[in-house]
Amino acid sequence: MYKTIVIGGGQAGLAAGYYLKKYGLSFLILEVGPEPVGSWLHYYDSLKLFSSAKYSSLPGFPFPGGSNRYPSRDEVISYLREYASKYNMPVKTNTRVEKVEKFNGRFQVTTTSGEILEAESVISATGSFHRPYLPDIPGLAEFRGEVIHSSVYRNTMPYQGQRVIVVGSGNSAVQIGVELSEVSTTTLAVRTQVKLLPQVKLGRDLHFWLIATGLDKFPFPLFGRPVPEPTTVIDSAGFKQLLESGKPNQRPMFTSLYEEGVVWGMGKKRTLMQSFLLLGFGLIYLSYRN
Repeated sequence: MYKTIVIGGGQAGLAAGYYLKKYGLSFLILEVGPEPVGSWLHYYDSLKLFSSAKYSSLPGFPFPGGSNRYPSRDEVISYLREYASKYNMPVKTNTRVEKVEKFNGRFQVTTTSGEILEAESVISATGSFHRPYLPDIPGLAEFRGEVIHSSVYRNTMPYQGQRVIVVGSGNSAVQIGVELSEVSTTTLAVRTQVKLLPQVKLGRDLHFWLIATGLDKFPFPLFGRPVPEPTTVIDSAGFKQLLESGKPNQRPMFTSLYEEGVVWGMGKKRTLMQSFLLLGFGLIYLSYRN
């Protein structure tokens, strides 16, 4: 019997563990992966935080290195490993939770191995990486290429010299699209033009201004109305200049797919023979290659 079971051993789960340990509560962190670093091992190679090291620390342990730099994926992985070790977090790795049920005021957490753990409370810190969104696009069933989710994207190597379409106007789509445009002819297919927000304003990181103005704790939603998910892209690598120069270029979202490619507005088809279609909001479509 634990006071709390935390499901997920990434940054949210470890931060929860810090406070559970601080207040002397018995707890256990269950992590599906081989070590307590969440999904960071699976992110693409070039990923960098769009918050500086100063604003990316977990409680009790500052992110190492200069406070104004933007840590890489590998640095985050090393930091999470060190954090779990520093605080001797009770993490049970390679453990997937199958279900959580409540009986007589207590929770029973059942793992896929059949183990049953009991706790007075449960914290879900699983994130969304392992449940990617797969949109239903007209013509998808007829498309004869391979469909790959963007979560499997690692680097530009498989796409060199290809024709690439990235769908989406958020941070991931723009970051991946800009990177791919260095080695391929790349287009961003968007519903609305990419909206950019400078990462540094008047010599200060964006997160400084959010904290200084209190917007980071602004009482959303307002008047009972839900707040739409933000789609503004943090300009962390000169995206404005690159997009203006057409690397990648932007086009309105295509209307559908067909056997060999995409259909733009007015029924104009684009064959993707020997090329790639990468959906930045969730999917990568790989079509025919020699």
